[in-house]
Amino acid sequence: MLENKVSLGKNVSVICENEECTIHQIHNKTGEGTMKFYKVFPGIYLMYNDFHMQNCHANVQYSKDMLCIDHCREGRIRWDLKNDAYLYLKAGDLRVENRKHHKGNFEFPLKHYHGITISFFIEEAAKSLLHALNGFPVNLYDLQKKFCENEVSFVIRSGTSIEHIFSELYTVPSKIKKQYFQIKILELLLYLSALDISENKEKRPYFYKTQVEKIKAIEKFMTSDLEKHYTLNELSQKFDISLTSMKTCFKGVYGSSIYAYMRACRMNQAAVLLRQSRANIVSIAGRVGYESPSKFSVAFKSIMGKSPLEYRKHFV
Repeated sequence: MLENKVSLGKNVSVICENEECTIHQIHNKTGEGTMKFYKVFPGIYLMYNDFHMQNCHANVQYSKDMLCIDHCREGRIRWDLKNDAYLYLKAGDLRVENRKHHKGNFEFPLKHYHGITISFFIEEAAKSLLHALNGFPVNLYDLQKKFCENEVSFVIRSGTSIEHIFSELYTVPSKIKKQYFQIKILELLLYLSALDISENKEKRPYFYKTQVEKIKAIEKFMTSDLEKHYTLNELSQKFDISLTSMKTCFKGVYGSSIYAYMRACRMNQAAVLLRQSRANIVSIAGRVGYESPSKFSVAFKSIMGKSPLEYRKHFV
Protein backbone atom coordinates (compact mmCIF):
# COMPACT_ATOMS: atom_id res chain seq x y z
CA MET A 1 0.00 0.00 0.00
CA LEU A 2 2.88 2.37 0.71
CA GLU A 3 3.87 3.16 -2.83
CA ASN A 4 6.90 4.97 -1.47
CA LYS A 5 8.41 1.51 -0.81
CA VAL A 6 9.23 2.06 2.84
CA SER A 7 10.76 -0.98 4.49
CA LEU A 8 9.17 -1.70 7.86
CA GLY A 9 11.77 -4.30 8.83
CA LYS A 10 11.93 -8.08 9.19
CA ASN A 11 10.08 -8.13 12.51
CA VAL A 12 6.89 -6.75 10.90
CA SER A 13 4.41 -8.81 8.86
CA VAL A 14 1.29 -7.92 6.87
CA ILE A 15 -1.78 -9.64 8.30
CA CYS A 16 -4.45 -7.89 6.20
CA GLU A 17 -4.45 -5.81 3.04
CA ASN A 18 -7.34 -4.42 1.01
CA GLU A 19 -8.37 -1.27 -0.83
CA GLU A 20 -9.24 0.49 2.43
CA CYS A 21 -6.21 -0.23 4.60
CA THR A 22 -3.20 -2.39 5.36
CA ILE A 23 -2.59 -3.90 8.80
CA HIS A 24 0.94 -4.73 9.95
CA GLN A 25 1.75 -6.75 13.06
CA ILE A 26 4.92 -6.85 15.11
CA HIS A 27 5.89 -9.63 17.54
CA ASN A 28 8.75 -10.02 19.99
CA LYS A 29 9.34 -11.64 23.38
CA THR A 30 7.79 -8.64 25.22
CA GLY A 31 4.44 -8.70 23.40
CA GLU A 32 2.82 -7.62 20.17
CA GLY A 33 1.55 -4.58 18.35
CA THR A 34 -0.47 -3.62 15.29
CA MET A 35 -0.21 -0.71 12.86
CA LYS A 36 -3.22 0.02 10.66
CA PHE A 37 -2.40 2.18 7.61
CA TYR A 38 -4.87 4.30 5.63
CA LYS A 39 -3.95 6.21 2.48
CA VAL A 40 -5.71 9.57 2.88
CA PHE A 41 -4.20 11.47 -0.05
CA PRO A 42 -1.34 10.49 -2.38
CA GLY A 43 1.75 10.84 -0.18
CA ILE A 44 -0.27 11.20 3.04
CA TYR A 45 -0.99 8.29 5.37
CA LEU A 46 -2.79 7.92 8.68
CA MET A 47 -1.80 5.04 10.93
CA TYR A 48 -3.45 3.71 14.10
CA ASN A 49 -0.88 2.29 16.53
CA ASP A 50 -1.85 -0.28 19.16
CA PHE A 51 0.99 -1.83 21.14
CA HIS A 52 0.86 -4.21 24.09
CA MET A 53 4.54 -4.80 24.70
CA GLN A 54 7.50 -3.51 26.68
CA ASN A 55 9.69 -2.43 23.79
CA CYS A 56 10.53 -2.97 20.13
CA HIS A 57 13.18 -2.11 17.60
CA ALA A 58 12.32 -0.07 14.52
CA ASN A 59 14.09 -0.92 11.29
CA VAL A 60 12.24 1.67 9.21
CA GLN A 61 14.39 3.47 6.68
CA TYR A 62 13.00 6.63 5.07
CA SER A 63 14.80 7.82 1.95
CA LYS A 64 12.41 10.66 1.13
CA ASP A 65 11.73 14.04 2.70
CA MET A 66 9.24 13.49 5.52
CA LEU A 67 7.06 15.28 8.02
CA CYS A 68 5.43 13.09 10.67
CA ILE A 69 2.96 13.85 13.44
CA ASP A 70 2.53 11.41 16.35
CA HIS A 71 -0.36 11.66 18.81
CA CYS A 72 -0.52 9.60 22.00
CA ARG A 73 -4.03 8.64 23.05
CA GLU A 74 -3.25 6.20 25.89
CA GLY A 75 -0.15 4.86 27.59
CA ARG A 76 3.34 6.21 27.00
CA ILE A 77 6.05 5.89 24.38
CA ARG A 78 9.79 6.55 24.53
CA TRP A 79 11.97 7.39 21.54
CA ASP A 80 15.75 7.15 21.64
CA LEU A 81 17.31 10.41 20.50
CA LYS A 82 20.89 11.32 19.72
CA ASN A 83 23.42 11.95 22.51
CA ASP A 84 21.91 9.35 24.87
CA ALA A 85 18.68 11.28 25.36
CA TYR A 86 15.12 9.91 25.57
CA LEU A 87 11.87 11.60 24.58
CA TYR A 88 8.57 10.56 26.19
CA LEU A 89 5.01 11.22 25.06
CA LYS A 90 2.11 10.88 27.47
CA ALA A 91 -1.61 10.69 26.76
CA GLY A 92 -2.73 13.77 24.84
CA ASP A 93 0.75 14.83 23.68
CA LEU A 94 1.71 15.51 20.08
CA ARG A 95 5.14 15.22 18.43
CA VAL A 96 6.28 16.68 15.09
CA GLU A 97 9.51 15.49 13.44
CA ASN A 98 11.14 14.57 10.12
CA ARG A 99 11.91 10.84 10.70
CA LYS A 100 15.58 11.23 9.78
CA HIS A 101 16.56 9.34 12.93
CA HIS A 102 13.60 6.98 13.25
CA LYS A 103 15.58 3.75 13.29
CA GLY A 104 16.25 2.52 16.81
CA ASN A 105 14.59 1.39 20.02
CA PHE A 106 11.12 2.24 21.26
CA GLU A 107 9.92 1.57 24.78
CA PHE A 108 6.43 1.53 26.29
CA PRO A 109 6.94 2.11 30.05
CA LEU A 110 3.34 1.16 30.91
CA LYS A 111 3.47 -1.84 28.53
CA HIS A 112 0.82 -0.37 26.27
CA TYR A 113 0.52 2.49 23.82
CA HIS A 114 -2.33 3.64 21.60
CA GLY A 115 -2.11 6.55 19.21
CA ILE A 116 -2.10 7.94 15.68
CA THR A 117 0.73 8.74 13.28
CA ILE A 118 0.17 10.96 10.24
CA SER A 119 2.97 10.75 7.67
CA PHE A 120 3.63 13.19 4.84
CA PHE A 121 6.01 12.28 2.01
CA ILE A 122 6.47 15.97 1.37
CA GLU A 123 7.09 16.16 -2.37
CA GLU A 124 4.06 14.08 -3.27
CA ALA A 125 1.91 15.30 -0.37
CA ALA A 126 2.43 18.96 -1.31
CA LYS A 127 0.96 18.30 -4.77
CA SER A 128 -1.98 16.42 -3.23
CA LEU A 129 -2.85 19.32 -0.95
CA LEU A 130 -2.96 21.75 -3.88
CA HIS A 131 -5.50 19.52 -5.63
CA ALA A 132 -7.44 18.76 -2.43
CA LEU A 133 -8.31 22.37 -1.70
CA ASN A 134 -7.62 25.10 -4.22
CA GLY A 135 -5.46 27.76 -2.59
CA PHE A 136 -4.76 25.74 0.57
CA PRO A 137 -2.41 28.08 2.46
CA VAL A 138 -0.15 25.55 4.22
CA ASN A 139 3.31 24.79 2.84
CA LEU A 140 4.67 21.47 4.11
CA TYR A 141 8.29 22.51 3.61
CA ASP A 142 7.65 25.59 5.75
CA LEU A 143 6.05 23.42 8.43
CA GLN A 144 9.02 21.08 8.39
CA LYS A 145 11.41 24.01 8.82
CA LYS A 146 9.25 25.50 11.58
CA PHE A 147 8.98 22.35 13.70
CA CYS A 148 12.07 20.32 12.79
CA GLU A 149 14.81 22.93 12.95
CA ASN A 150 18.18 21.40 13.85
CA GLU A 151 16.50 17.98 13.50
CA VAL A 152 15.06 18.19 17.02
CA SER A 153 11.58 16.81 17.70
CA PHE A 154 8.95 19.37 18.60
CA VAL A 155 6.55 18.32 21.36
CA ILE A 156 3.21 19.96 22.12
CA ARG A 157 1.87 18.85 25.46
CA SER A 158 -1.77 17.83 25.84
CA GLY A 159 -4.33 20.60 25.50
CA THR A 160 -7.89 21.29 24.40
CA SER A 161 -7.02 22.23 20.80
CA ILE A 162 -5.12 19.02 20.13
CA GLU A 163 -7.77 16.98 21.95
CA HIS A 164 -10.49 18.50 19.76
CA ILE A 165 -8.69 17.55 16.55
CA PHE A 166 -7.64 14.03 17.48
CA SER A 167 -10.46 12.76 19.70
CA GLU A 168 -12.84 12.50 16.75
CA LEU A 169 -10.31 10.49 14.72
CA TYR A 170 -10.68 7.57 17.11
CA THR A 171 -14.44 7.20 16.49
CA VAL A 172 -14.96 7.68 12.76
CA PRO A 173 -17.90 5.86 11.09
CA SER A 174 -16.58 3.52 8.40
CA LYS A 175 -18.81 4.96 5.65
CA ILE A 176 -17.17 8.40 5.82
CA LYS A 177 -13.72 7.36 7.07
CA LYS A 178 -11.54 8.53 4.17
CA GLN A 179 -13.33 11.85 3.69
CA TYR A 180 -13.29 12.51 7.41
CA PHE A 181 -9.56 11.76 7.60
CA GLN A 182 -9.00 14.28 4.83
CA ILE A 183 -10.91 17.03 6.62
CA LYS A 184 -9.17 16.42 9.94
CA ILE A 185 -5.70 16.39 8.39
CA LEU A 186 -6.37 19.72 6.68
CA GLU A 187 -7.62 21.08 10.02
CA LEU A 188 -4.50 19.83 11.79
CA LEU A 189 -2.18 21.41 9.22
CA LEU A 190 -3.98 24.76 9.54
CA TYR A 191 -3.67 24.55 13.33
CA LEU A 192 0.05 23.82 13.17
CA SER A 193 0.71 26.57 10.63
CA ALA A 194 -0.92 29.15 12.91
CA LEU A 195 0.60 27.86 16.16
CA ASP A 196 2.98 30.21 17.96
CA ILE A 197 5.81 27.80 18.77
CA SER A 198 7.49 30.21 21.20
CA GLU A 199 4.58 29.64 23.60
CA ASN A 200 4.50 25.87 23.20
CA LYS A 201 8.10 24.69 22.91
CA GLU A 202 9.63 23.14 26.00
CA LYS A 203 13.22 24.00 26.86
CA ARG A 204 14.17 20.33 27.13
CA PRO A 205 11.36 17.85 26.47
CA TYR A 206 13.62 14.87 27.04
CA PHE A 207 15.66 13.06 29.71
CA TYR A 208 19.19 11.72 29.60
CA LYS A 209 19.97 8.01 29.61
CA THR A 210 21.81 8.17 32.95
CA GLN A 211 18.74 9.72 34.62
CA VAL A 212 16.33 7.22 33.09
CA GLU A 213 18.48 4.24 34.10
CA LYS A 214 18.39 5.40 37.73
CA ILE A 215 14.62 5.91 37.58
CA LYS A 216 14.10 2.42 36.14
CA ALA A 217 16.33 1.00 38.86
CA ILE A 218 14.26 2.82 41.49
CA GLU A 219 11.03 1.44 40.00
CA LYS A 220 12.42 -2.10 39.98
CA PHE A 221 13.69 -1.75 43.55
CA MET A 222 10.33 -0.53 44.88
CA THR A 223 8.14 -3.01 42.99
CA SER A 224 10.29 -6.02 43.91
CA ASP A 225 8.89 -5.98 47.45
CA LEU A 226 5.50 -4.28 47.81
CA GLU A 227 5.42 -4.81 51.57
CA LYS A 228 8.16 -2.22 52.09
CA HIS A 229 7.77 1.55 51.96
CA TYR A 230 10.50 4.09 51.25
CA THR A 231 10.56 7.86 51.63
CA LEU A 232 11.58 10.01 48.68
CA ASN A 233 14.67 11.12 50.57
CA GLU A 234 15.71 7.50 51.14
CA LEU A 235 15.36 6.74 47.43
CA SER A 236 17.18 9.91 46.43
CA GLN A 237 20.14 9.07 48.65
CA LYS A 238 20.25 5.36 47.79
CA PHE A 239 20.34 5.97 44.04
CA ASP A 240 22.41 9.16 44.14
CA ILE A 241 19.95 11.38 42.32
CA SER A 242 18.66 14.77 43.41
CA LEU A 243 15.13 14.86 44.81
CA THR A 244 13.91 17.27 42.14
CA SER A 245 15.41 15.30 39.25
CA MET A 246 14.06 12.05 40.66
CA LYS A 247 10.50 13.34 40.95
CA THR A 248 10.54 15.07 37.56
CA CYS A 249 12.12 12.20 35.68
CA PHE A 250 9.98 9.51 37.33
CA LYS A 251 6.82 11.33 36.27
CA GLY A 252 8.28 11.82 32.79
CA VAL A 253 8.96 8.09 32.42
CA TYR A 254 5.96 6.55 34.18
CA GLY A 255 3.37 9.32 33.98
CA SER A 256 2.65 9.77 37.67
CA SER A 257 4.33 10.59 40.95
CA ILE A 258 6.26 7.86 42.74
CA TYR A 259 3.63 7.52 45.44
CA ALA A 260 0.72 7.38 42.96
CA TYR A 261 2.56 4.83 40.83
CA MET A 262 3.28 2.59 43.80
CA ARG A 263 -0.29 2.83 45.06
CA ALA A 264 -1.51 1.65 41.65
CA CYS A 265 1.06 -1.20 41.63
CA ARG A 266 -0.02 -2.33 45.08
CA MET A 267 -3.70 -2.28 44.18
CA ASN A 268 -3.14 -4.15 40.92
CA GLN A 269 -1.22 -6.85 42.78
CA ALA A 270 -3.94 -6.96 45.42
CA ALA A 271 -6.51 -7.46 42.66
CA VAL A 272 -4.54 -10.46 41.37
CA LEU A 273 -4.42 -11.95 44.88
CA LEU A 274 -8.15 -11.37 45.36
CA ARG A 275 -8.89 -13.19 42.12
CA GLN A 276 -6.41 -16.03 42.40
CA SER A 277 -6.10 -16.81 46.12
CA ARG A 278 -8.33 -17.50 49.09
CA ALA A 279 -6.28 -15.34 51.46
CA ASN A 280 -8.32 -13.03 53.67
CA ILE A 281 -8.40 -9.25 53.18
CA VAL A 282 -6.13 -8.56 56.16
CA SER A 283 -3.48 -10.90 54.78
CA ILE A 284 -3.67 -9.41 51.28
CA ALA A 285 -3.46 -5.89 52.68
CA GLY A 286 -0.25 -6.83 54.50
CA ARG A 287 1.27 -8.40 51.41
CA VAL A 288 0.94 -5.13 49.50
CA GLY A 289 2.24 -2.94 52.32
CA TYR A 290 -0.87 -1.94 54.28
CA GLU A 291 -1.03 -2.56 58.04
CA SER A 292 -4.52 -1.09 58.23
CA PRO A 293 -7.22 -3.07 56.37
CA SER A 294 -9.49 -0.01 56.37
CA LYS A 295 -6.87 2.18 54.69
CA PHE A 296 -6.22 -0.62 52.22
CA SER A 297 -9.93 -0.83 51.37
CA VAL A 298 -10.12 2.92 50.75
CA ALA A 299 -7.03 2.83 48.54
CA PHE A 300 -8.27 -0.23 46.64
CA LYS A 301 -11.66 1.33 45.91
CA SER A 302 -10.03 4.57 44.73
CA ILE A 303 -8.10 2.60 42.08
CA MET A 304 -10.43 -0.28 41.21
CA GLY A 305 -13.80 1.35 41.79
CA LYS A 306 -14.94 -1.42 44.16
CA SER A 307 -14.14 -2.48 47.68
CA PRO A 308 -11.92 -5.59 47.99
CA LEU A 309 -14.93 -7.72 49.01
CA GLU A 310 -17.06 -6.45 46.11
CA TYR A 311 -14.19 -7.07 43.72
CA ARG A 312 -13.68 -10.64 44.93
CA LYS A 313 -17.38 -11.48 44.75
CA HIS A 314 -17.39 -10.38 41.12
CA PHE A 315 -14.90 -13.16 40.28
CA VAL A 316 -16.35 -15.91 42.45
